[in-house]
Amino acid sequence: MITFKTNLGDIKIELDFDNAPKTAANFKQYCEDGFYNGTIFHRVIKGFMAQGGGFESGMSEKTTRGAIDNEANNGLSNTRGSLAMARTQDPHSASAQFFINLVDNNFLDFKNESVQGWGYCVFANVVEGMDIVDKMTLVTTGRTGYHDDVPQEDITIESVEVA
Repeated sequence: MITFKTNLGDIKIELDFDNAPKTAANFKQYCEDGFYNGTIFHRVIKGFMAQGGGFESGMSEKTTRGAIDNEANNGLSNTRGSLAMARTQDPHSASAQFFINLVDNNFLDFKNESVQGWGYCVFANVVEGMDIVDKMTLVTTGRTGYHDDVPQEDITIESVEVA
């Protein structure tokens, strides 16, 4: 069990080592290393998702470890409350950034092993605190530098507990 202590409240997450072993282990290691402490949810889109894990206040990007293999072909779906790895256009580019699905986003699921079909790997679920995640969608967002949908007031992961 992972607990994100945010400035809006606690979010408890359960990792799925059975279906996404490499991704869950990668995420847990970042948590144990304290990497997410002080990071912000830097992209929040109401009716879609809340993304975090890569930036500190002021949109200062953190240095991550290398990318991991995409395990999106694990049969899990991007449903409300699930966590998935964020990535670039390269299907195997995920490292530390993740997003929490605010609604069922099945269009993000694995379809096939092509650049367009890989999808986004689900590796965990929120088991407590979805009300806190929903609160994130109430903040005003805007453009900061090259980034859209940035909360204008920081939503910060103050600390992380690994149980």
